Amino acid sequence: MGLIYKTNINSFKSDKFMRLDIKYRILSDKYNFNLWNIKDTNALSTYITKIQSKQIKKGKLDKKYKLIDLKSIEPKINSLNNVEEVLEIGSDKAILQYGDIVIPKLEPQKGQIFLNIEHNQYIASTELIEYTINTNLIIEKFLYYILVSPIMLKAYSYLESGKTHRRVQIEDLLKIQIPNIDLAIQKKAIKQIEPIEQEIQNLKSQKKEHLEIINDVFSEELDFDFQNLEQEKNKKFFKAKFSDFSNDEFKFDISLKDKLVFEKEINKSTNEWLTLNDIVIIKGGKRLPKGETVIDDDTGYMYIRVDDLNNNGLFNYNNIKFITHKNHLKIQKYIAYTDDILLTIVGATVGKCGLVPKELNNQNITENFARLIIKNKNLFLPQYILYCLQSKIVKLQIDEFTGKGSQGKLALFRIKKIKIPFFEKNKQQQIVDKITTKIDAQKEIDKQIEQKQKQIGKIIEDCIKGKS
Repeated sequence: MGLIYKTNINSFKSDKFMRLDIKYRILSDKYNFNLWNIKDTNALSTYITKIQSKQIKKGKLDKKYKLIDLKSIEPKINSLNNVEEVLEIGSDKAILQYGDIVIPKLEPQKGQIFLNIEHNQYIASTELIEYTINTNLIIEKFLYYILVSPIMLKAYSYLESGKTHRRVQIEDLLKIQIPNIDLAIQKKAIKQIEPIEQEIQNLKSQKKEHLEIINDVFSEELDFDFQNLEQEKNKKFFKAKFSDFSNDEFKFDISLKDKLVFEKEINKSTNEWLTLNDIVIIKGGKRLPKGETVIDDDTGYMYIRVDDLNNNGLFNYNNIKFITHKNHLKIQKYIAYTDDILLTIVGATVGKCGLVPKELNNQNITENFARLIIKNKNLFLPQYILYCLQSKIVKLQIDEFTGKGSQGKLALFRIKKIKIPFFEKNKQQQIVDKITTKIDAQKEIDKQIEQKQKQIGKIIEDCIKGKS
C-alpha cells in the first residue's frame, strides 16, 4: 500500500511547477521548507544568487581548461580530485569562474558542493550551477557547512524529481530555509573549524586511491616493465613487420600499434599470461523493451545499471532501480549471479567493473554490461580476476580494444583477447590479501575523516541550537 498524504489545494498556489510527489508536499506544506525547527530563518535566496555561466559548445577549445564533473567533487569535503586539463569536449559545457559556490542540480543530497571563492576557472557539466554569496549576511565557509549538513541533505532529497536522474530545480532549492546566525557567532565557529579542516587535509594526504593501490601491488608482483611500455607507446614512430599483424583484425578504430607494444612487453616478461577466453565465459546484458523504463517501486526484480557501480567496483544498493514482472519475463535470460564480474562496455565508463555480491544475485543487467562467468573457481579466485581487470595491465588493453567512434564500445569478442597474469591459486590469494589489506587501511583513514566532519557539523549545530 502506498503512502497517503493529505494537503490543501491552496498550497499549490506558490508552486511554479505543480508538484504532486509526497516528499515535496511534506517539505512545502508541513514544514514550509524549514527542517531546522527554529523560527529565525531566511530563504536560501537571501544568501545566494544564481549567475549565468558562459556556455561552450562541444568540440575543440581555444585553450586548455580544467575539466570537472560531479565525480571530481568530494562529498562534504570542500575540495576537488582528479581534475585534468582538456583541449576538446564531447558535449556542451559551462565555464565556471565568477561564482563563489557551485551547487549541482543533479542529486545535491550527496553533498557534492564546493566553494570557488578564489574564482578559479573550470569547464564543467551544465548540471553544476554557480552562485554568488551575500557575505554581508553569511561567511562563505559557514554557508558551505550548513549546505552539506544532514538536515540540508535531507531537504534536497525531499525536493528531487525525475526518474533515472534525480534533479532539484533551482527555484525549489532557493526556497529552503537557512538559520539566521549573527556574523560574530559565525566567525567564532569558523575559527574553531579551520584547524579541523587542516587535520582533514593531513589525513587526505595519506590516502591512496583504490586503483592506485591495485597498480602498486601488481607492479611489485609482476616482471613487467610499465615504464618502458609508456615510453614505447608515446613514440611517434613504431617499426613492425606485416607478419606481426597476422591472424589479427585490421580495424581503423583500434590501435594495433599499442597492442603490439603491449605484446612485446609480455613476451619479455617471465610471468605466464592467459587470455580471458581461457578463464571466463562472456555474455551480454539486455536493453529494456522499447518504451519501457526502470521504476523506483520495489517489484522484486532489480535492473542493474552502469550508474549503480562506482569506479572502485562497489555497487550502490540505494541507487538500484526495478522493472515490472512483465519486463523481467522478456529479459529473464540476462541475469547476473554472485561472483560474476560485470564489465562496462559502452560510453565514457568503458572498463569499469565489479564483482556481483550476494545481495544482487539472480538480477537482470543492462545491455551496457558484459557478464564474465569464471569457468573454474578451483583455479581462479573471482576477486583476483576482478583486481586484474581493474589494474593498469588491463586498462591499457581496454583502451586499445575500445572502438574510437562517437560513443566508444568494447566488443565482446575483443574482451576475450585481453591477457592477464596467471599465478597458482595460493599466490592469487596472497595478492588479493595484500591489496585488500591496503584498501582496508584507506577505509580506516576515511573513518577518521568522517569523525572530523562530524566535529565540524557539531560546531555548526551548536551555533544553530543557540537560536532555538
